[in-house]
Amino acid sequence: MQKTLLWFRQDLRLADHPALFYAAQAGQVLPIYILDTVHTRPLGGASQWWLHHSLKSLAADICKTGAKLHFFVGDPQKIIPQLCKEHALSHVYWSRCYEPEATQRDKALKKTLKDQGFIAESFNASLLHEPWEIKPKTSDFYKVFTPYWGACLKALEENPPLSPPPQPTEIQGLDVPCIPLEALGLQPKSPNWAKSFKPHWNIGEKAAFEKLREFCDHRIDAYHDNRNLPAVLGTSRLSPHLHFGELSPRQIYHHLHSQMQQNKGVDTFMSEIGWREFGYHLLYHIADFAHKPWKQNFNHFQWDTNPTALKQWQQGQTGYPIVDAGMRELWQTGFMHNRVRMIAASFLIKDLFIHWKKGEEWFWDTLVDADLANNVAGWQWVAGSGADASPYFRIFNPTSQGEKFDPHGHYIRKYVPELANLPNEYIHAPLQAPTEVLLNAGVILGKTYPKPIVNHAAARTEALARYKAIAMAK
Repeated sequence: MQKTLLWFRQDLRLADHPALFYAAQAGQVLPIYILDTVHTRPLGGASQWWLHHSLKSLAADICKTGAKLHFFVGDPQKIIPQLCKEHALSHVYWSRCYEPEATQRDKALKKTLKDQGFIAESFNASLLHEPWEIKPKTSDFYKVFTPYWGACLKALEENPPLSPPPQPTEIQGLDVPCIPLEALGLQPKSPNWAKSFKPHWNIGEKAAFEKLREFCDHRIDAYHDNRNLPAVLGTSRLSPHLHFGELSPRQIYHHLHSQMQQNKGVDTFMSEIGWREFGYHLLYHIADFAHKPWKQNFNHFQWDTNPTALKQWQQGQTGYPIVDAGMRELWQTGFMHNRVRMIAASFLIKDLFIHWKKGEEWFWDTLVDADLANNVAGWQWVAGSGADASPYFRIFNPTSQGEKFDPHGHYIRKYVPELANLPNEYIHAPLQAPTEVLLNAGVILGKTYPKPIVNHAAARTEALARYKAIAMAK
């Protein structure tokens, strides 16, 4: 009977899990999780918090099958071959990751295992299509989303998601020294800054599928209209579940495919799944996409170094209420509404002229759905330096964006409560409010709420000049 080491990574579920399904079919399984401290980018604090609870849920689900999830910390290239040798395992299965460091690690590990006589196989568990599967006829990869997604849709096949194995057989008689989940050190301790996250999230495979079902049953029909309104629960909030693999995009597609091209909300939502796929497509095909601008002329963009302004942006103290509300939502919940992410990113890049990498690093540390491909693709899109990027002259006006997408100020009042008593006509621009209105609302600009740290009109003019300079440098 085949004895397989099953290495869980960003696939923390039992259903639609090819590596687990085929390992369980073939024989006995040893499930493990390794916190890689050597080869991959260290997780941000918010992601660590989510990972702890996701692993706790997965371990409980595996325990119900009669097996046990074993935890390790260190270098998978050393831990996995050693486990195979010590316990006479013949096969190693895992689900593919696509970050450059992860693919290099996995390639090296496969070679090591093969050289030592073991069989290693990897599977696609997190994308509708592998990044190399969808190809244009005239170039190596797609640089524009619309034709990419059109090609993806044509290539989609209705293959039902795999069921969880009814009873994965754990390898008997093994004494595998491992550590408890708590020893991974994923939870914040002193101070416990994540205590405000808990009311906002249910974590794990069961919670992910329940959220998908609730969204599809009650909110997806209005998704096209409501997805840009941060005060309305109009989005799915499935992104962290997708990132950690508590839910697969194939499960989502299977749940919705019969309504596609019939329901505008469904089509719009599925295109967002497409943008996720596109991010991985770009990360795979563009060398150093995570660190450098894809458009080479952006290497000459004039960035400013302004630690004070960066900190004000991080803390939600810019004097622009929609930006501040978003940054505070992020800190309090580990999440930020997607429309507000674009506004906040545009403000950092095109009003403060702070390098997009500083924003990407902050989001990496504070988002529970921090995902390298989509985080980098989003920031380069706003900066104008990525594939299919926002044009350089698209500079979000934070005041008018707030007025358009939070017209009654509900989102701002929730996360910037010091402005709660301002009337709607001034809540997006407190600086324009008459003194009497400010006094009646209990707002003292510069004390209870900051004055704008930059003049947007002047910053826009400067941004256009800086973008024109690099365009001329071509």
